[in-house]
Amino acid sequence: MDDLLESVLDYVRSDYTDYAIMINGEWGSGKTYFWNNRIKRKIESLTLNGRRYKTIYMSLYGISNLEEISKKIFIETTQLMDKDLRKYMQTHEQEGIPEYAKTSIDMANFFGLSKSGEKMDYDEFFAVTDKVLCFDDLERANVDVIDILGYINNFVEHDHMKTIIICNEKELATKMKSENLEMKTFIATYLLDKQGELNNNDLPMVEKIKDRIEKVFERTNDYERIKEKLIGETFEYAPKFDYIINGILMRYESYPSFLKFLRENSSYIMATFKRSGTRNLRILKQALNDFKKIYEMTEKLYPNTNKLVMQTMLIFTIAASFEIKAGKITKEKFKNIEDNEEYKSILVSSRVLMDNRQFYIKEFDSNYYYNFKAEYRFFKFIEYYIRTRIFDMKLFKKDMEEAELSSGGEKEMPAYKKILVEEYWKIPDEKFFEVIYEALEDVKKGRLQLIEIAKLFVYYIYFYNNNLISYDLKTLKEDFITGMNIAVTHSRYFPNVREELEKISIYNNSDDINDVVSSFNQLNDELLEKEYEIKAEEIFKNIPMKMEQFYERFDNECMDVPIFKYYDPYQILQRISCATNEDIVIIKERMIKRAKQHPDILKDEMKNMNSLKRMITDYLKGKDTTIKTVIMKGFAKDLDQIIAEEE
Repeated sequence: MDDLLESVLDYVRSDYTDYAIMINGEWGSGKTYFWNNRIKRKIESLTLNGRRYKTIYMSLYGISNLEEISKKIFIETTQLMDKDLRKYMQTHEQEGIPEYAKTSIDMANFFGLSKSGEKMDYDEFFAVTDKVLCFDDLERANVDVIDILGYINNFVEHDHMKTIIICNEKELATKMKSENLEMKTFIATYLLDKQGELNNNDLPMVEKIKDRIEKVFERTNDYERIKEKLIGETFEYAPKFDYIINGILMRYESYPSFLKFLRENSSYIMATFKRSGTRNLRILKQALNDFKKIYEMTEKLYPNTNKLVMQTMLIFTIAASFEIKAGKITKEKFKNIEDNEEYKSILVSSRVLMDNRQFYIKEFDSNYYYNFKAEYRFFKFIEYYIRTRIFDMKLFKKDMEEAELSSGGEKEMPAYKKILVEEYWKIPDEKFFEVIYEALEDVKKGRLQLIEIAKLFVYYIYFYNNNLISYDLKTLKEDFITGMNIAVTHSRYFPNVREELEKISIYNNSDDINDVVSSFNQLNDELLEKEYEIKAEEIFKNIPMKMEQFYERFDNECMDVPIFKYYDPYQILQRISCATNEDIVIIKERMIKRAKQHPDILKDEMKNMNSLKRMITDYLKGKDTTIKTVIMKGFAKDLDQIIAEEE
């Protein structure tokens, strides 16, 4: 970076220039930091004809018109000439003016509140040779980049001002291509149609439209032309990250214990940063800030935490931050993993059964934990904190207690878990059959959860095919199915596993696995039915006395669930008829809204909906006309419409 710094200084020291220079680098790689902490200081230490150089820095982030740039330059320039302000900054060793202070000073001048009554120094105002302009975030402006470069060219070509532009050219090119894409597509399609090329089959339609857009709207040539005129040299910003990361750690000097831990583990920080495949220091800074809170909470509540656990949490915090915030994965990849046990189970499945459904998780683990041995490698509370910005104390305590147990070896792992979450080759030969026998006994007696039994069977088939066990397959399958039938009495429903298990069975191409997976799916569906029955009872019992609770749960839990299938229509009628007229209307409106938003669930509810409509009709027979009976008739009529839409 010293070479880059010296090149910039050579440009500034040149007697005459009619061009600007550009510093190009990726987002978050530290370009602005390099300007503030290296280039700016060096430039302002230079003198020209006895006068110190001054820098005028402007971020173009969010700028929506060229007038805003002019205003920023004016504010920066007039503040530089305020002697009282310069004196204050020198006295207090203040190197820069905070953004909020710039705004306040500008407004104070506008309202005539400025303390300084000096006349403007026009010599100072007109001097341009001792000033260096810096325009940052060129690609983040909301103004056409061609217009901005033309604007900047006025300072460079006419005033010969030293000008530095900081940007990310890769993102700039992407932005130029994606601007007004819908309009460009429409016009390109129109032109192709007019020229009779729309229905030709010589090229795919997407390629035709893309080619036409490039021919009609391509502005890269315009950009290259004005860049060639304006920019004399472009420097690639390739920072020495070890130096910069050391500077980032210095921000924690006020927290000696935390800083000591970071320095002791700086090799892990650097390695994880490099393995992320990005140069985004901004994400690293945020990750270390997040880890600071994690470290402090751990020191406070679990002061004797194993060093290996702390190191793993540091690696996982940085790794998960990069994967989520750099857009390398969707947040759902981690969201659906409940705990470290499930994380390890996915790894074992991918390695032992060659199951590539969760290929990403395997790659994540191999990349970030390369040559790093730790039993507890997935912290749900950290993943949740990074993804939602909420520090969940319940998840934190659960993870910390389990992590300590895994690192301390105080708790013997059950046999079935040794198969599901540990590589089987880690089991000593003399212990293998004991583990197999114990796990099978747990299966037969239904002691495990349904999903655990189903997954275990796949492993037993794998062991059988590799001659590691010699059970009769027919008997083995019967034992597993029997165990699942017992386990269903205490198991909970497992969402999002049908596809997972079916892919395993397809991959292993085994009729026996298919039979067990089919039994699991049937039993799991029964658990879902029971879960919905319980939910329906809990929700509908709030009518008519606890309507606010009913509305909240109905809106949050029932909009895409066929809840009316699981509650007796007669009980619904009894409860609705006791509700206030206003509540009956609100319930009806919510049902109509739900039917429009989620029509697919009505099929399962039709039987009970028809029964409810008939019961309301029978209930109203012979009753005097009142507001309630009119409203109930309207309720029945709307039920008719809902039913008709499904039919």
